[in-house]
Amino acid sequence: MSTKDFFKKIFSGLLIGNLLAMAVVVVLLFLGVKYGLEIYTHHGEGIKVPNIEGMLYTKARSLILEDGLNIVVADSGYNKRLPAHCVLAQNPGEGTMVKSGHTIYVTVNSPSSPTFAIPDIVDNSSYREAEAKLSAIGFRLLPPKYVVGEKDWVYGVMSRGHRLSAGDMVSIDVPLTLIVGSGQYDQNEDIDYVEPEYREVQPDIDEFEEVTEP
Repeated sequence: MSTKDFFKKIFSGLLIGNLLAMAVVVVLLFLGVKYGLEIYTHHGEGIKVPNIEGMLYTKARSLILEDGLNIVVADSGYNKRLPAHCVLAQNPGEGTMVKSGHTIYVTVNSPSSPTFAIPDIVDNSSYREAEAKLSAIGFRLLPPKYVVGEKDWVYGVMSRGHRLSAGDMVSIDVPLTLIVGSGQYDQNEDIDYVEPEYREVQPDIDEFEEVTEP
């Protein structure tokens, strides 16, 4: 086969047509994948999340569903300044662009204040330690009541005139008072001193034998 015939076959119309057809198929495949993924993932579509914080959950749910989104109560909290069953927090937040069907997670205000157990702090911790533990839980502390005893040592916990014990369930809204030692002791307290008794021990003469000279 001559060189002329070889190039003639390579650049024949049939071969060029096949190459063009393959190129068109590749381009169409690329465009199909690109636009197919955009359609599948709703590319360019976005819904702005509304502000529902402070709104009653029933109203917030209706608003979210109308926008084509979902809503789920993820947690509950308590704020006595806000009405019960209102939304305290939302995630994602206001103004976030999301796709249709996205779920908005909310924290809803509880209708009653939560209760917590009193920790084991009586006769087991100092005033600073007890104050830190109770404050971390969320309790509000009134000024301490001082009694005769070791300075800054916790001798009790009171609420509304009643003594509390470790494990008692108390509402977070109820203020607590710690009974703390003042570091002073009662000067009028009678202290009995008992003198030790001394007794002279006499040797038992029967234990000794008389020694006589021969």
